[in-house]
Amino acid sequence: MDFEFTDEQLELREQARNFLEKECPISLVRAVVEDGTDAGALWESMVRLDWPALTVPEDSGGLGLGYVELAVVLEELGRVIAPGPFLATVSQFIPAVREAATDAQRSRWLGAIARGEITGTLAVAEESGVWTPAAVECVARRDGDDWVLDGTKDYVLEGAAADELVVAARLPGTRDRDGMVLAVVPQAAVETTVLPTIDASRHHARVALSDVRISADRILGNPGEAGAALARALEEAITALAVEMLGTCQAIFDMTLEYAKVREQFGVPIGSFQAVKHKLANMFVALERARAVCYFAALTIAEDDDRRTLGTSMAKAAVGECQQLVVQDGLQLHGGIGYTWEHDLHLYLKRAKSGDAQLGTAADHRARVAELIGLGAA
Repeated sequence: MDFEFTDEQLELREQARNFLEKECPISLVRAVVEDGTDAGALWESMVRLDWPALTVPEDSGGLGLGYVELAVVLEELGRVIAPGPFLATVSQFIPAVREAATDAQRSRWLGAIARGEITGTLAVAEESGVWTPAAVECVARRDGDDWVLDGTKDYVLEGAAADELVVAARLPGTRDRDGMVLAVVPQAAVETTVLPTIDASRHHARVALSDVRISADRILGNPGEAGAALARALEEAITALAVEMLGTCQAIFDMTLEYAKVREQFGVPIGSFQAVKHKLANMFVALERARAVCYFAALTIAEDDDRRTLGTSMAKAAVGECQQLVVQDGLQLHGGIGYTWEHDLHLYLKRAKSGDAQLGTAADHRARVAELIGLGAA
């Protein structure tokens, strides 16, 4: 396992950063938050760069790059708190289809993603707010040549805007991972409600499936056998969110460090005070720890290492703890201006906080790590 970036990965990071500085300024994020502006133009620019095709296999029309390359791009997206469908489509919809679908289904949906023709997302959590196969209660039942889905999904990332939704359901009478079904459901077939959240730059939705009828070719793979595929897809989604949060935390730290250099008190920059230096040093250490763990998790997925489940939860726990410190001290060191709507800081703080609540909190994943290493409750 090589922890050093290759020259190609470093070049990709530089290209992504340059592109996003131009195409996703903070003014775009403010327009989305304050005016409800659509971020479609940013997505179209990403399509022209083939970003949706990054991890789509070559035989499905994609670039066939690895998970580390995706992580490099996601960290840069987190730095600019980019709005739009990229995270949901590339880190949730694509893995679910890739892991569960037949070859023909992969070609159908992943090819369309690679060409920029559709966007997608993954609908797993329900009222309990738990993103695990065992928590799924939505039911999928066969009815003649079709399938009928009945249930409600909550906290679906870009659920009201995605063209296609991979919905996690189960066969009647099954439990845990047994009987899992992954179904690709078109947006037009469901009823969606955008949920109020602290981060208005990113939308989450409640998706109601009331006797939704779909054709059998929209059931990914073999019905009832999708439990393992869903678990693997969720590992990719969780790690992707962790890496994006890392980028947001880095941006908060950079803003705070720069502010400490220029904000003066008693005739000197506040960054010269020992207490402020300590806070900045602690933030930096938390960032570097989270970065190391996040890219370890990315590497375990890229190499399909046996430690990928453990690495995923370690990454989400580490970056969750990082955001708690960086958000708290970043806001404190900015002082009163950090509370104002006019300053951009709150946009980053809200993105970091909302990310911690998605796909399991830091506490949830610490408990998962304890369980995986044999320290869980007897």
